[in-house]
Amino acid sequence: MVSKAMQDAINEQINKEYHSAYIYLSMAAYCESVNLPGSAHWMRVQAREETGHGDKFFGYMTDQGARVLLKPIAQPPTEFKSLLDVFEKALEHERKMTGWLNQLCAQAIKENDYATQILLQWYITEQIEEEKNAGQIVEQLKMVGEHSSAIFMLDHHLASRK
Repeated sequence: MVSKAMQDAINEQINKEYHSAYIYLSMAAYCESVNLPGSAHWMRVQAREETGHGDKFFGYMTDQGARVLLKPIAQPPTEFKSLLDVFEKALEHERKMTGWLNQLCAQAIKENDYATQILLQWYITEQIEEEKNAGQIVEQLKMVGEHSSAIFMLDHHLASRK
């Protein structure tokens, strides 16, 4: 049984996961607008992952007999300075998500909620990969520079994400 406090916290996390999808879709729209279709593809794949993360929490709540209460999803940022700015903001966002998931895990530990702890271990492991992937792209963009033709090569590479 998931406590009322844990239900409330997971409902907040569900909102954050779906908001993350909006953020990545907004980033995809920006990438499309500056003719970087590979980067836009990467962001759309990321948005689908975030929706999947929200869906996983949603299913967990219903499996536990808890009530999912959806809240409005906030407007995502829409303006970016460059592709580097997009990926720096993506990395910053993933770091925030890691922090929020760690807080959820701390709450589950405090409440001796072992089932939620097991669920959250999957998310915490996933966050390691999320931060690594975004961080590598940030570093690659810094290496090639803001206005380098190498950005087009990197964009082409990002299109291969499955």
